[in-house]
Amino acid sequence: MLMALVIALAVGMAGLAWAQDDEGPTSRLRFVVVRDSDGKPVRNAEVVLHPVKRKGKQAQGEMELKTDTEGRTNVDAIPYGPLRVQVLAPHFQTFGEDYEINKAEMEITVKLKRPGEQYSVYENHGDEKKPQ
Repeated sequence: MLMALVIALAVGMAGLAWAQDDEGPTSRLRFVVVRDSDGKPVRNAEVVLHPVKRKGKQAQGEMELKTDTEGRTNVDAIPYGPLRVQVLAPHFQTFGEDYEINKAEMEITVKLKRPGEQYSVYENHGDEKKPQ
């Protein structure tokens, strides 16, 4: 319990420091991470936030959050502008997408997919053409 409080405080302080770099309007972001197959929450998923520069390149600094048992996490004081969101969880494909943060409060729902099957040259693939 104490560890969770310390982590929440550290994340909040990091968010505040991040927001102070670009003085201006900030947003409260809520994330919901669920399974694509059945909509059930994904707990302990890692949500990584990267600020993005004007030309789409990733800026310095990042913030990491973890989802709770309901697949939820949130953060305050994220500056308006482009934000790259990555979500990682064991046994799921990594998710990544850029969002435009432009409201005082936003909720982002991420649907994680199970990994696809690996392609093997040793299996019969029917009528598929072979690369030449």
